[in-house]
Amino acid sequence: MNIAILSGKGGTGKTTVSTNLAMTLGVSYVDCDVEEPNGFIFLNPSILKSEDVFVEFPVIDNKKCVLCGACAKVCQFNSLAKAGKEIVVFQKLCHDCGACKLVCKTGALSYSKRSIGKLETGISKDIICHRGILNVGEPMAVPVIRNLLGGLSKEDHFIDCPPGTSCNVVTSLKYADAAILVTEPSEFGLHDLKMAVELVKIYNIPYGIIINKDDGTENMVKRYCTENKISLLGTIPYSMEAAALYSKGIMLCDDEFHREIFINTAEKIKEAFAW
Repeated sequence: MNIAILSGKGGTGKTTVSTNLAMTLGVSYVDCDVEEPNGFIFLNPSILKSEDVFVEFPVIDNKKCVLCGACAKVCQFNSLAKAGKEIVVFQKLCHDCGACKLVCKTGALSYSKRSIGKLETGISKDIICHRGILNVGEPMAVPVIRNLLGGLSKEDHFIDCPPGTSCNVVTSLKYADAAILVTEPSEFGLHDLKMAVELVKIYNIPYGIIINKDDGTENMVKRYCTENKISLLGTIPYSMEAAALYSKGIMLCDDEFHREIFINTAEKIKEAFAW
């Protein structure tokens, strides 16, 4: 089973929850937050394999090009533009859809490849860890995420999704069998949680909520879960001790108090998802 862990906003503790649950349950961890993949900071795996991720982009043969501009007109992403006596290619805007080549009647278009990031696989305390890393300056993370998730084995995985509800999260959810939404008891947290819930509903997969930095009261997020009949899978108390451990890169599940919290949460996850 692939369980996606996501949040409507950044900073809720999504990576904290996903890395500690993966370690508690002995399940493979996959970091899809390829623009800032910091799960490995805590898991600190030994890297076993690394490979580049390539995308294609159009190359113009000026000897064959008659400057008809058909390629620029058909491109929905503005990666081609007719400028005077040449067709200008903006490589980083290309989505590799192939439309430009289809409309080129003179065969002036071909494709070349360039690296936009890499995939890494490692091992930490007997659990397999995967992550994608988008190169600095690259605008599109989806190809890296797609390559990362498309190459996974049929084992169980915790998928640490990118923050928010963008196309990067949508791509990650396509590979998920269930979802855990991590939030915090604040107005911003609840607002963005509601958007994440609506996104997960589209995929018709089971889901539940974990509250991080919980204040111990019957707060707005707990009321929202009750009113909408959403499973509350666990809460992680707000504490200076947790912040101190986190700042040192120490896994919370290595701490006796927090270990019990993640063990209990893991049991609720198994029950909720019939896993």
